[in-house]
Amino acid sequence: MTAEPDAVRPRLRPGVAVTPLREGLHLRGRESSVTLEGSRALPALWQVLAARLGPQREDVDAEAVDAAVEPRVAAALATVTARLREHGLLVDHPDGVRLPPWPGAVADDPGGAEAALAAARPVVAAADPDGPSARAVARALARGGTAAPAVVAEPGLPAGRVVATAAGPAGTELAVAVQCGADGGFVTEPADPARARTDAAALTARLEPAPAADPPPVLLALLAAAGAQRLLCAVAGLPDPGEPADDPRLLDGRPTVLIADAAPPHAEHHPWAAGPGAVAAPPGSLAEALRRVNALGDPRLGVLDAPSAGDLPQLPVALVSCATPAGPLAAGAVRTDLARLAAACRSAELHLAAVGGGAVPVVGVDPDHALGLALRRAVLARAARGDGPLPDDRVVRGDRAVPESAWREHPQAGHWYGVLARRLGRAPVLTVRQLSGESVYLAQVEEGRAVEATPADAAAHAALAALTRLMARDAGLAAVHHTVLSGAAAPLAAAGRTPAAWTDLGWADRWLADIADRETDLQAALVRITGLRTARWRPATPEARPFADALDGCGFTALTAEGGRP
Repeated sequence: MTAEPDAVRPRLRPGVAVTPLREGLHLRGRESSVTLEGSRALPALWQVLAARLGPQREDVDAEAVDAAVEPRVAAALATVTARLREHGLLVDHPDGVRLPPWPGAVADDPGGAEAALAAARPVVAAADPDGPSARAVARALARGGTAAPAVVAEPGLPAGRVVATAAGPAGTELAVAVQCGADGGFVTEPADPARARTDAAALTARLEPAPAADPPPVLLALLAAAGAQRLLCAVAGLPDPGEPADDPRLLDGRPTVLIADAAPPHAEHHPWAAGPGAVAAPPGSLAEALRRVNALGDPRLGVLDAPSAGDLPQLPVALVSCATPAGPLAAGAVRTDLARLAAACRSAELHLAAVGGGAVPVVGVDPDHALGLALRRAVLARAARGDGPLPDDRVVRGDRAVPESAWREHPQAGHWYGVLARRLGRAPVLTVRQLSGESVYLAQVEEGRAVEATPADAAAHAALAALTRLMARDAGLAAVHHTVLSGAAAPLAAAGRTPAAWTDLGWADRWLADIADRETDLQAALVRITGLRTARWRPATPEARPFADALDGCGFTALTAEGGRP
């Protein structure tokens, strides 16, 4: 539906409510609102503006009304109109044409959306076309502005499953699957009909809904309406209700599934990290990485147990824990967000070890993070075997002991060593060695070990590792596995963050930025020491495929070590 430019006028979107204030106006629409204040004239001005922005009346000459408005009033009207447009409360529409109700409330081109809905020709397929699920979805589609849907029998569909299809943009065919059972159900993301059926089968296997006999009416109405809404939005070119833009839990490039429960009635969109989609780019910030950690640990569709602080102490070290196939995992760091990141990566490794059927990979947020972890572990493994840097007084292969003065005055190393000493009630022995003449240092104290680019960084991380184990035990957490923050995560933690000018290395942000600046050179030195070669991990068993898909969908990296010097 088109019109000449001079025949198009701004109109208030259907459903916008207006509340006059003493010195202003409050307007609220479906997706936004705005409050205009500062003048007692605004409520009166609205009376003029409402006539201009409301539906056109045949007995009113709009051009004549506009011409009669004084210039100062016209300027004020233009200012208010501009504010309403900024907040999406206006839509341009041809004169003399009534706005379609719900497309008019959300679409940039309501007339075009209405025409697309009228041409959609929806088809509702179910094993029982006369069953309550099929009828409910058909009614919801018809109420949305389409022609009466055709309801057809598809014997291969499970009970309670409905697949609704419609003609989309450029002749494409779009579909959603709606599953409704006695205790809950789901609605898939709009896709081509074959994928909608495949997604529904995979989700049913994952969610295991109860049999479809006699679904509660409230649940049936909720799922039918949600399925119709998702399909009609896709047909009309409107944003999908499950788009991640307004929900930080959802992921770009991965399917979003509406999951509903019957008792109590509740529906929520969930990210499906292991669902179909292209390999994502690595996250560019710590906040984005944690958003993907949330998706990996989604309680309904995730592949990991979400790392959580729960009732664990967060001072002096932030602790989180999660379940893994190999037993409970505890992770510690200087902040809870960094502890959650460390826990998620280590948890993914333990899951892959349980199902991978081959070499256990190292999982990182991006290739550099994964490589940094793999190189540090290679050095620590040599030390544990006794054929590399050793934790006692022997010096081998050019390694040399580093005096305490090299790290004791550093704000972070001194702080974490002091905290550990107070928790133990004694001064623990902390040793630091420089490895092979490189700018690589191995520190050990109690049960904590670390490999970093300076004596102070190594000492601080080793003390953090020891504190993590000690605090986990004190908190009653019987963790089988432990992991801690390492400098490999510093570049991600520092990305996009500029430490305040008044901070020093005693502040975590400044310290992490300082470590990040050295990470590239450290990795090069670790490669020279270990000779480690890595390759991208690939799943070797069907059970590993969902984890591979989820890691790919979140942009995470899994590496396996191919070799190195003993």
